[in-house]
Amino acid sequence: MSNTQTFLMKPKVDFCFKELMADAEVRKGFISALLDIRPEEIVWTKLLPTHLRTEHPEDKLGILDIRVSILEQAEDEDDPSKQESQMDLEIQLAPFPLWPERSLFYLAKMFAGEIHKGENYEVLQKCIHVGILDFKLFEEDEEFYSRFHLWEDYRRRMYTDKLEIHILELPKLKDGNYPDTELLNWARFFNAEQKEEFEMAAEASSHVERAYERLTDISADEEKRLEYEAREKAIRDHNYLMDYNLKRGLKEGREQSTKAFIEMCQNDSHSREETASRLIHWLSLSPKAAEKYLEKYWKP
Repeated sequence: MSNTQTFLMKPKVDFCFKELMADAEVRKGFISALLDIRPEEIVWTKLLPTHLRTEHPEDKLGILDIRVSILEQAEDEDDPSKQESQMDLEIQLAPFPLWPERSLFYLAKMFAGEIHKGENYEVLQKCIHVGILDFKLFEEDEEFYSRFHLWEDYRRRMYTDKLEIHILELPKLKDGNYPDTELLNWARFFNAEQKEEFEMAAEASSHVERAYERLTDISADEEKRLEYEAREKAIRDHNYLMDYNLKRGLKEGREQSTKAFIEMCQNDSHSREETASRLIHWLSLSPKAAEKYLEKYWKP
């Protein structure tokens, strides 16, 4: 990177993430780390259309961040078999309480979309959903990375390997002490914001180093920088509006609850002084706030 270049995009902003995953070598490096295989075992990866097929006009539309087709070579060099699969890679910055349901929806839609009328179940390939989250999904767990399959509850027998979910929780990197792995290097790279953090991740992995090179290239591209900044602004505006509407909703809810409480106290023949005391004690209002509500809602 040029000594004069100080601006670097954040990989966890979806625009930057998509630009990075457009590079075949970067894509192969990250996917091999996720699947815990050598990059040489991946014959190729191909970007696929991100709009998932719908059967009926009223069906919910599925639009993925990155959809990839992957062809893996068997690890045994004497085994000529290959396995093709599909992977959905998604970045999510804002907390999303229903993320498990959302990821299952996209995974199931991707899996079911592989089969067409007249085909049999043999055409169904493995489908993998990957969520790179900038929030903690499993607060009670220390691990930053989780990998899920369908298992029998008691005998731990795998039902099928055709459905798989991977979760990376980036905020856990700050305080966690994890063994150095290729996937950890990638997680640190995606979570990085400062030049020193990017360089540290790149020094530990040649594939992450390639991603860092691509990051510097797209960060220096004026047109891409404008697109990135527009996307970052859209995310900020969305988060602000969500926060504003939440606070407004809470304020309006508290307003209505307090009004109803005062009306109830009056209907039960409590005095204004008793009602003020109850507002302070039961609704945790300050004396000043209680008096303000009484002035507004107490009926003479």
